[in-house]
Amino acid sequence: MKEYAKEFYKSAAWKRARQQVITRANGLCERCRARGIYKPGYIVHHKEYITPGNIGNADITLNLDNLEYVCEDCHNKEHKAAHTPKRYEFDENGNLLPPKENSKADHTPRPVNFGRGKRTEGVTSKKLCKVAHI
Repeated sequence: MKEYAKEFYKSAAWKRARQQVITRANGLCERCRARGIYKPGYIVHHKEYITPGNIGNADITLNLDNLEYVCEDCHNKEHKAAHTPKRYEFDENGNLLPPKENSKADHTPRPVNFGRGKRTEGVTSKKLCKVAHI
């Protein structure tokens, strides 16, 4: 939890709004339910994220139309999809690329060594996904 939001999440107004959203969703993840999957919810999520600039705006922080009850998987997808780099990347031939140390580093595509002399030449992304059960 962000430092600027700690007091807000302790407030009675937030606790009331949070409970209303959970009750409205019947305790189920609203995103999964829209896809015909009935899975328990985990967290009340702000569709428009809270920021230091809008933390005092009840139209964002407490508006029931801006809140949804989601399961942990849906919440993680929402936040990780937008904020984390892809875990695996492949070149145009399907070879696994080395991880990027930082975005400014120049990484030329080259096979990754998994130890004991085994390399990724000839390993396609499809084969890797099958082996890794992705």
